[in-house]
Amino acid sequence: MINRTYLLAAVTGLILIAAAVPAGAFGVEFAVGGWLQEPSGSLGYKVLGADDILDVEGDLKYDDETRVSARLSIDMPLFLPNIYLMATPMEFSATGEKADGFNFGDVTFNPGPFYSETVLDSLDVGLYYGIPLLKTATFDTFNIDVGVNVRIYDYELKIRQDSSGLRESETGTFPIPMAFLAVQFRPFERLSLEAEGRGISYSGNDVYSLIGRVKVRVAGPLFAAGGYRYEKAELDEEDILADVEFSGPFVEAGFSF
Repeated sequence: MINRTYLLAAVTGLILIAAAVPAGAFGVEFAVGGWLQEPSGSLGYKVLGADDILDVEGDLKYDDETRVSARLSIDMPLFLPNIYLMATPMEFSATGEKADGFNFGDVTFNPGPFYSETVLDSLDVGLYYGIPLLKTATFDTFNIDVGVNVRIYDYELKIRQDSSGLRESETGTFPIPMAFLAVQFRPFERLSLEAEGRGISYSGNDVYSLIGRVKVRVAGPLFAAGGYRYEKAELDEEDILADVEFSGPFVEAGFSF
């Protein structure tokens, strides 16, 4: 399992290293903020039938959660690809209830209430290039980045039923390769509009990530931003069957130079 504290500490460490490099070597942007995650969809572990698929809202009773996330981008010199890192912790827990018995892993749970925890942390590692001369030709007002992204999912699923004493859990980590596309439009010196997309569809897996952001430069290298983020993960990996969505607004603050 990837520790979420380690993920955020690693990103912070990278920006400190980048800040120590002489000015002009490359550009750096770092931001940290909060994302209101609204979950929906369904999931199951070692599904044998329709009753084993648990509805996130109806059966698991998960509510919205706000989690801290962080991102770091580095514009590399010469012909090296630029780097984008983003750490996104997600965790939900609640006491749910299902009228029928269901299988989860190697355990058959009885009808009635049960407690569950779901962790689906992710670390995005992207390499990208800007379209040559586009930013220069538009006087630094418009830019498009194209590249590849690897999303490393780190998950933990737990279900406990106190009335029967039954419990089951599963943990794992797996990577998903994705395409990456980003657009930046800066109509004014202190205002920019940004959009990012990541996605792939293969072998029963469909993973998409969309981010829209409005960024305002506050003073010097400091900026504040807000926007909306949408994540969809339809996965059939390691006996995990999931079709989940997470969406909601976010705010963040950071610096770039």
